[in-house]
Amino acid sequence: MSVHSEDTFGGRTAELIRAGRLFFERGWVPATAGNFSARLDARHLAITVSGRHKGELGAEDFLVVDLDGQVRSEGKKPSAELPLHLQLYQRDEELGAVLHTHSIGATLLSRLHRGALVLEGYEVLKALRGIHTHEARVEVPIFPNDQDVGRLAAGVQEYMAEHAPMHGYLIAGHGLYTWGRSVTEACRHLEAFEFLFACEIEMRRLGR
Repeated sequence: MSVHSEDTFGGRTAELIRAGRLFFERGWVPATAGNFSARLDARHLAITVSGRHKGELGAEDFLVVDLDGQVRSEGKKPSAELPLHLQLYQRDEELGAVLHTHSIGATLLSRLHRGALVLEGYEVLKALRGIHTHEARVEVPIFPNDQDVGRLAAGVQEYMAEHAPMHGYLIAGHGLYTWGRSVTEACRHLEAFEFLFACEIEMRRLGR
């Protein structure tokens, strides 16, 4: 079993439960869409169980999985998108949490743009780790949706190996993946992206 403590599991899942309620209230995780995870120790993470409503999560709606993808919680099934979470944790040992949502803004922009969505000139860009000026240019890559999630994760890995560090990506017609060194930081990144997506949608509506 894992070396993580029950307190660690309880603490991380409590943070994700609060996040799920907030995201549902804001319309970012409709129905049972989305999935959340948080690192427990060097080799294990907690992730939402498949098919659970993110606005109604409880501690029983999470399972433990290791970085090789082996489920350590008997009788529970992880989201089919587990490989996308694992790819990020395997790549960065300092990563603390991954959040995936299905907001209207993220879904629409992922279909309106091809290749990448460029965000620049916004003060709120400074909410993203390492960005200190509104003059920053942030590219949010857009990957084609793929029901073969392992293949999709491999494509994300290949992209990240060849490009500068990023804070999130979109899957076309699907939603946003973002992350952080803690659940708090990942939530801040998610809120920043959703605000920026809303601005982009409104700019399009105004014909700008």
